[in-house]
Amino acid sequence: MNGPDFAKHELIPVIAQDEQTGDVLMLAYMNREAYDETLRTGQVCYWSRSRRKLWRKGEESGNVQRLKSVYFDCDADTLLVKVEQIGGAACHEGYRSCFFRRIDPQTGAVQIEGDRVFDPAEVYKKS
Repeated sequence: MNGPDFAKHELIPVIAQDEQTGDVLMLAYMNREAYDETLRTGQVCYWSRSRRKLWRKGEESGNVQRLKSVYFDCDADTLLVKVEQIGGAACHEGYRSCFFRRIDPQTGAVQIEGDRVFDPAEVYKKS
């Protein structure tokens, strides 16, 4: 096997991890076209399920992900991309990681961890 099996699944989940810190930044999806573009350009590109089109990470916010390495799992149906997160935030809500809400397993209470890196209302202004 030479990489992810897009014949088995058109969309493959992708975990983005900060190469330096090991922080899990986000989970998104790639199709073959997004995968090929990511490898070709060195900038991570995903498939947006909601917009049904290629999503070049950071195209609006400037918070791009520079590809450092790519791994695929034993079933060839999940990717792990290790990235350099440019701009400090991977999350469209302005946090470094999309996983900024922690649930207390004892109480179910939700706690926000970390500070916003940017204000989404400013970054994603509709023109």
